Amino acid sequence: MQTPLDPTQVLKSRFKRRPDDRSEASVSEGAGKAFPTVKAVAILEAMATAKRPLGISEFGVLLGLPKPTAHRIVRMLEGEGLLQREPGSSRYVPGVRLERLGLDIVAASMSRAPRHAILESLSQQIGETCNFGVMAGSHVVYLDRVESAWPFGLRFERGSHVPLHCTSMGKLFLSMLPAAKRVLMLRSIPLYRYTENTITEVSRLEEELDKIRATEFSTDHQEFLAGVVCVAVPVHGPKKQPVAALAVSAPLARMSLQQGLTHIPLLRSAANNLAATIEQDANSSEEENP
Repeated sequence: MQTPLDPTQVLKSRFKRRPDDRSEASVSEGAGKAFPTVKAVAILEAMATAKRPLGISEFGVLLGLPKPTAHRIVRMLEGEGLLQREPGSSRYVPGVRLERLGLDIVAASMSRAPRHAILESLSQQIGETCNFGVMAGSHVVYLDRVESAWPFGLRFERGSHVPLHCTSMGKLFLSMLPAAKRVLMLRSIPLYRYTENTITEVSRLEEELDKIRATEFSTDHQEFLAGVVCVAVPVHGPKKQPVAALAVSAPLARMSLQQGLTHIPLLRSAANNLAATIEQDANSSEEENP
């Protein structure tokens, strides 16, 4: 059974006094003023780490909150678009606003951190556009991109959404899902035919995803955009689970699919470097909030 989190300890871990902070107000004095906000943040943190829908009673048990308090805060967060009900259920999942906030935070860190430099270096080595993205709901979202220097480029902005079933990163994410969740996802997302090469039959797509899961790389051979090929590899988190993807994309006139496959060692090396920065960030966060 999970031990309930103490909201007071959550507060203290978030609002530790710095050594140079000479303010007279103690942490306990600040707790009375910040408590409702901290409880709301704790609920959002629980939602972000749960990896499944949660009911109001579960929020209460996990955080040690009275059910009426949990109910009031959850309904407030739902009204703000930070949480939303799972269709046909009384349980909650991250809302659109919360997902956007998370993506914006990661995207902002990408532009400042060494991760962007890793992406730039990879793009220079390959000579083509390189993308870093995550799965968000039923799409892939580009967190960062480095465009090639060629006149004809693939002009997607950071934050762009692309489909799962016909992009190299999207198919990679689908392949890494647990079997039951993958089946549910394939039944729920529209398998729209973007080009003649788009796979729209579930059985064929499942075969493709099984191959991708086994090899840990994915391709898009003109499946989303005619005349464009892409190759993607996973980026793993601290627990070795895939948390993002790294891809190279280029017009077929400059890079054939076979040529794209020769870049897999460079992609994997860059993905390992990106994974190291993610692990470093996680370790730094643990040190700051033991």
